[in-house]
Amino acid sequence: MGAALALPVAALAQAPSKAALPDAPASGSAADDLLPRTDGFDARQKALDGRRAENEYRYGVTVHNCYSKFFVNACLGRARDAMREVDARIHAEQLVLDGERRAERARERDEREALAAAQRKAEAPQRATTDARNAEAYDQKQRQHALDEARRNAEAPQRATNEAAYQRKQSDYQRKLEAARKQAAQDAAERAERAKRYVEKQSAAAQHKADVEARQKQAAQKAEERKQEQLQQQEQQRQLQKEQQDSN
Repeated sequence: MGAALALPVAALAQAPSKAALPDAPASGSAADDLLPRTDGFDARQKALDGRRAENEYRYGVTVHNCYSKFFVNACLGRARDAMREVDARIHAEQLVLDGERRAERARERDEREALAAAQRKAEAPQRATTDARNAEAYDQKQRQHALDEARRNAEAPQRATNEAAYQRKQSDYQRKLEAARKQAAQDAAERAERAKRYVEKQSAAAQHKADVEARQKQAAQKAEERKQEQLQQQEQQRQLQKEQQDSN
């Protein structure tokens, strides 16, 4: 109603002359209020919304025109009563539509539930077969699990024996491996020692050879020196003898 009163005066002035008559403000004829009922709920709701908007518009136009009348309050009262009468009929039809919608939703829900129940009933034998198969598979799995557990328990002593033998074998292997490592380290140390002694021996031999050669060279030099001295002495003796001969 407030929206209708807010319409511009220029728009209200252009309203149809029939709507402007205060004696027939908003109700019109019965054919105007009873629009054709559509099959779909949405179409019927749209029609009701349109009628409600038109009723408010007509009321706003009539209120505007009432202010040009002499008996303004009486005109406004008739316009308000006519608007309320039409609004009551629209409200009643809205209640009917809402009830039909609820009934349709309930019918659809009942239909879905009936279909689901029928489907569950139709699937009951297959579901029972499937459940029985699943139960049998579960029982078989449980039996197999029990058998496996019993076999593991029966094999536990042998597994323990095998584990002990394996641990002994691993211990022996580690012991032999450690002994081999120690022997290899000892052999390597001995080889290094022999190589060291060989190098020292070779060095000593080379030094001895060098010393021998040095002594031999020194002895040769001394022998040469003695030889030279002897030659000089012999030469001196010859000179002395010659001088003696020459003097005689």
